[in-house]
Amino acid sequence: MKRTTYAKYAAAALVGTTVLTACGTEPAGTRTKVAPVLEDTLAHTPWVPKKVTVDGKDYALPTEGARRKAHITFKPGTAEPGVDGGRSGGTVGCNSFGADVDIQGDTLKVSDLAQTLMGCPGAVGEFEEKFVAVFDNDLKARLEGPPGARTLTLTSPRDGTITLGEQKPPALKGTRWSLGENAHLTLTKNNTVTGSLGCNTFRGKATVKDGTIEFGRLATTRMMCAGPVMKTERELAGILSGKVSYQQEHDSLKITKAPGKSVTARAE
Repeated sequence: MKRTTYAKYAAAALVGTTVLTACGTEPAGTRTKVAPVLEDTLAHTPWVPKKVTVDGKDYALPTEGARRKAHITFKPGTAEPGVDGGRSGGTVGCNSFGADVDIQGDTLKVSDLAQTLMGCPGAVGEFEEKFVAVFDNDLKARLEGPPGARTLTLTSPRDGTITLGEQKPPALKGTRWSLGENAHLTLTKNNTVTGSLGCNTFRGKATVKDGTIEFGRLATTRMMCAGPVMKTERELAGILSGKVSYQQEHDSLKITKAPGKSVTARAE
């Protein structure tokens, strides 16, 4: 019998994509050829839960707040003995949960699921309960649709089904990117940038082209802050100057000035 432990756990996020069906037979203890494809797909695409179907009844993710927070990330790998929770997981809008997910052919074997224990009111709590009950199983996976708009369907042996949609990455421009505590930046469509270095705010020109951002001279406020904060501000200002390269992977943005001088931002 599968063991589910509900422990204090905080999960993070990142996930995958492609149309899959296991075929043929194989010796015991080996994996079908489709497994590496499914693993690679799930490990590089974040997902948003859309609905859970139990006994023929659909339960949709209920509130706007839950829809903004909800995300599921898959990081496949075998379970660690005696360790509850795992690197795969996320939230459907209330508690965070994590689990180990081992992919064998077109099957996701979910084990050692653990979650936080906040009380979730009304429809959000009901959706979470249905989701976890279906998710904590050996699930058949089916991927459909074109890249960027794929649907992932997970079906349990007892006919419960979870439907997830591929999460679209945030736009580079117009998104507020967090650079750490109180520090952030926003690139605009008018080739400008605004934000904060952690204490002082800034504004300036920023032109995005061919994988680079060229920052003009930043105009900043002149408040004096605590020593460590000012040190961080100077480091950030040094990176956000002149021409830099950038790499965006879903909700993360890495800005590199030179080898050893970079900052990774997260979409808020």
